[in-house]
Amino acid sequence: MAMSNKERVRKGLDELKIGLIPFVERELKSKLGAYWVEDVTGRSRSIQRDAEGKIHWDTQALLKAMVDNWQGVFRYVLGHVERSYVGELFDVRNKWAHEKPFTSDDVYRALDTIQRLLEAISEGQRAEAVGQIKADLQRQVFAEQARNKTRYKQLTLEGTPKDGLEPWRKVIVPHQDVASGRYMQAEFAADLAQVHRGEGSDEYRDPHEFFKRTYITSGLRDLLSGALARIAGEVGDPVVELQTNFGGGKTHSMLALYHLFSGVETGSLEGIEPVLKEAGVDVAPQAQRAVLVGTALSPGQPSVKPDGTEVRTIWGEMAWQLGGKSAFEMIEDSDKSGTSPGSVDLVKLFNTHSPCVILIDEWVAYARQLVGKEDLPAGTFESQGSFAQPPLPGARPRRAHPRRGAQGIRR
Repeated sequence: MAMSNKERVRKGLDELKIGLIPFVERELKSKLGAYWVEDVTGRSRSIQRDAEGKIHWDTQALLKAMVDNWQGVFRYVLGHVERSYVGELFDVRNKWAHEKPFTSDDVYRALDTIQRLLEAISEGQRAEAVGQIKADLQRQVFAEQARNKTRYKQLTLEGTPKDGLEPWRKVIVPHQDVASGRYMQAEFAADLAQVHRGEGSDEYRDPHEFFKRTYITSGLRDLLSGALARIAGEVGDPVVELQTNFGGGKTHSMLALYHLFSGVETGSLEGIEPVLKEAGVDVAPQAQRAVLVGTALSPGQPSVKPDGTEVRTIWGEMAWQLGGKSAFEMIEDSDKSGTSPGSVDLVKLFNTHSPCVILIDEWVAYARQLVGKEDLPAGTFESQGSFAQPPLPGARPRRAHPRRGAQGIRR
């Protein structure tokens, strides 16, 4: 049985509540001090405490607390856009609670705003769950449109085509899911963390499918060949900053690096041969890879790995991904103290687990949650700045512009 629009909104609000509780409590306690509960409940009558004196959090109470304490608390970690998300979702929750109707467009808008707010507070897992609800909604809407469509309107083309021209659909054959109308844009948004977990569509997750749909332009070729030269021990930039506007290809470029050094047979990757030739290598060596995506990491919650290792910081996460527990132990003290590891420890880590490729995305979204905080497991905002300094002697970042490079295409 298909899920109703009201049920979709309820599920989205539930995910929002679960994601907001630790974030809201952490920020309120950080700014308001030990008596933050009394302060919050005294300011907002609608926010109630239970028999044990703890706040009974529901979605309305969480959003109300954020609105009422924005100037004194939340504006330090979130921006104007996120403030508009909170206000919009406060209205969505009230509309849902008062049994107001939701169109499919209303539901999609609400779920999209929930997902964006969850991403802004680094609740990546909850955001992905909401993304799945969005995708299911899109599928249902398309199915309903297909069932209700009884006829096609004939399009009249002005002018007379030149004799002998093939129809465009025979010259450029659309991908099967595009031609059939099953294409869902949300399923094909590049997500580095998702790919690293082995999830997502084959177009991004599988190296062969990825490069089959990627046009290797000059910018991307320079990035890949430079990385190949560096990994092979030749001259190459150790640190590269990708600078583009939104949608300029940063994540796609990092995915190309991720797959290039995955250990897959290089000769089987479409379009890579000229890149290898430019770099002066025959094959791309396999490298240890670390993927650090700020929206998928929580600075307020340690991550317990399958081997029992408890990771608190972004540098601890990097070390564990490069070499597991033994690599993490090289900088364990820095992880526990929340202070950036020194260059000696980092050089030892990289030398032990070389060659390695470290991909960092959405770091600002992660670091801004540490502003003014001294008691979070991830360390302080200042420690992020220290860690961002080039860790190797002579390493200086080079800026690259992937919008002149990678473009994902579907065919």
